[in-house]
Amino acid sequence: MSPTTSSTLPATKRAVEYDGSGGPDVIRVVERPLPVPGEGEVLIRVAAAGINRADVSQRMGNYPPPPGASDLPGLEVSGTIAASGPGVTGYDDGTEVCALLAGGGYADYVAVPAPQVLPVPAGVGLVEAAGLPEVACTVWSNLFMEADLAEGEWLLVHGGAGGIGTMATQLATARGAKVVVTAGSAAKIEYCRGFGALEGINYRDEDFVERTHQLSDGHGADVVLDIMGAKYLDRNVDVLAKDGRLVVIALQGGAKAELNLAKLMTRRLRVIGTTLRARDVEAKGRVVEGVRTGVWPLVESGTVRPVVEKTFPLDQAARAHEHFDSGEHRGKILLTT
Repeated sequence: MSPTTSSTLPATKRAVEYDGSGGPDVIRVVERPLPVPGEGEVLIRVAAAGINRADVSQRMGNYPPPPGASDLPGLEVSGTIAASGPGVTGYDDGTEVCALLAGGGYADYVAVPAPQVLPVPAGVGLVEAAGLPEVACTVWSNLFMEADLAEGEWLLVHGGAGGIGTMATQLATARGAKVVVTAGSAAKIEYCRGFGALEGINYRDEDFVERTHQLSDGHGADVVLDIMGAKYLDRNVDVLAKDGRLVVIALQGGAKAELNLAKLMTRRLRVIGTTLRARDVEAKGRVVEGVRTGVWPLVESGTVRPVVEKTFPLDQAARAHEHFDSGEHRGKILLTT
């Protein structure tokens, strides 16, 4: 153990691992050695971990961890500082924090590079703070660092009732954008309105291209935040206004599709594809710092809030994934230790 590691720490931790690929039945709760924080890292005693679509994709064998990352799932946690590695200052034992991870969050303890750690915002509980880092960093990096969403622009968010969708709607609305979402039911659309969406489109029985143009008086969407990929590619391009930006952050509808490049050229459109998990510590640190300065003040003022639907104990991770897979959840699902 590092000299800065408390002598009261256990030798092992509980953790969730995947025994192969497939459904929630591959989830196992196991004992692993306690991680030792390395150069520039802190050890967090985990209070809660957020469940994200990426965890499910990894479980199904479609999204392996990047090189060097933990094989355990979990891309965001909240908790308290348990130890600091060499070169880290400013973190006292017991300080409440939350963090963005490349993996390993489904556990009692996790080691994290210090640049990826955030304070728990004032007014937010320690457990619910676990639902903030991944969605806040994803939304901030894609809508504002990549797509330059501006005040007065129209934003179309696919999957508006999920964790990403509710954060995107709140944050874009707070910064003066006009938000339209897609969702799968009237109840979910009404739910999205509660976070500032001007209107919702039921993708099961409405054409989101036609409806978005109606709502925007023929303008279209300046930015589309997309989780579907191939299935929506052509229609996402059609819904864009001139100089519009399509940001693809997930591939729930497949990875390959044909694109008419003339549509991009004549209307000066941009298609942006991004991932967050595989970026290096320096790049993630820039995103985290942007969240600290651009998002946290809105959270602390109550303008933007974490949206936690349900919590499950760590040893019920399989049940939590079953609930996630049902598609009925709204907002974040958390695992508590």
